[in-house]
Amino acid sequence: MSALTFLQYVNRVIGVLFFVCYFYQMLYLPVALTARKKKKEKAAPLRRYAVLISARNEEAVISKLLESIQAQDYPAELVTTFVVADNCTDNTAQAARDAGAEVYERFDRRLVGKGYALNYLLSHIRETRGDDFFDGYFVFDADNLLRPDYISQINKTFGPDCQIVTSYRNSKNFGDSWISAGCALWFLRDAAFLNAPRARLGISAVVAGTGFVFSREVMLRCNGWPFHSLSEDTEFTVHSVLSGERIGYCGEAEFYDEQPTRFSQSWRQRMRWVRGNAGILCREGGHLAAGLGGKNWLSCLDLLLSIAPAIVLTVMGAVAGAAASILELISGGTILPLLADGLTAFAVPYVLLFLAGAITTATQWRRIHAAPWKKVLYTFTFPFFMLTYVPVTIVSLFGKVEWKPIEHRAAVSIQELK
Repeated sequence: MSALTFLQYVNRVIGVLFFVCYFYQMLYLPVALTARKKKKEKAAPLRRYAVLISARNEEAVISKLLESIQAQDYPAELVTTFVVADNCTDNTAQAARDAGAEVYERFDRRLVGKGYALNYLLSHIRETRGDDFFDGYFVFDADNLLRPDYISQINKTFGPDCQIVTSYRNSKNFGDSWISAGCALWFLRDAAFLNAPRARLGISAVVAGTGFVFSREVMLRCNGWPFHSLSEDTEFTVHSVLSGERIGYCGEAEFYDEQPTRFSQSWRQRMRWVRGNAGILCREGGHLAAGLGGKNWLSCLDLLLSIAPAIVLTVMGAVAGAAASILELISGGTILPLLADGLTAFAVPYVLLFLAGAITTATQWRRIHAAPWKKVLYTFTFPFFMLTYVPVTIVSLFGKVEWKPIEHRAAVSIQELK
């Protein structure tokens, strides 16, 4: 078998495996596009919430988030905002205090990361307020903005039968670059075409770092926030599903965040996500597989397929391509045919990713804050952004990865965004 034939065979096998592993997400599409019958809303009981914000050198943006929290149409006396200024070297702590938040400062160069900061913040809240004061705990990043009805909408979904709820994640800087648009489109698709149909089918949604709430009972069972991996959101989701929880989704609760605008920023961020997910797969993959025989089996299957195939198959493809190139060179041949075959194989994922981006852009058009021509242009660049996950995955598995903050500068209010 020639090296070219070998590579073609491997590419076909990987393509079939990708299709098999992700075909189920195509089944979500008609569920997401089908109009949902409006149910008569019951009056939700008013609950007391703590808002948790971990901030590292976020002086430029944090006051806008706090303003959007104070502007909620939910009773202000039932919402208390806490900020942990984590290893800050700027005036984040003072900016948060000036904006009305209760602030704790943390300096720890050994235990670095958002997970440690959130646990530190929760420990102080429990010391000063006790374990029974708050009914739920929101988690936001300092660059976020909330629509005025955000907490009210979440409160309708949150309750004894749905003790973790995530929400619709939009972007306040979609049009800044093809990188920010690529990140934003991915999260918009995740909300509208993954989490929304999951919720309608009774499958657990997936938490994506920010914009979610968990109950007092969940906090007590976890004894704070013991999730400290490079992707603590995935760790929390897996832990919740394995514990029998179903994470709910509220598409009416919309918030905005700031996406990286430079490739170097996005590269570091996604390397952390991939390495973190790989570690979680190694630790919890067996437990998720065992959960396929239990009551929560659909959620376990969905999570397993969301985490595992992309990492495993990307590495398989890279190894196969490198092996084929080496064999071809050893045999005295040229790698040009291999490169040509690789470009041919590139066309199929480009088209599929373009369709995913185009459907997302078309259906979420009015919710995307950018010029129309940018919405169209960045639909074509979305596949390129997603395909950069291939080198990101490979480098993250073999290179050094550590948690580093992303600089945020988009200091706009919710009114200016509209």
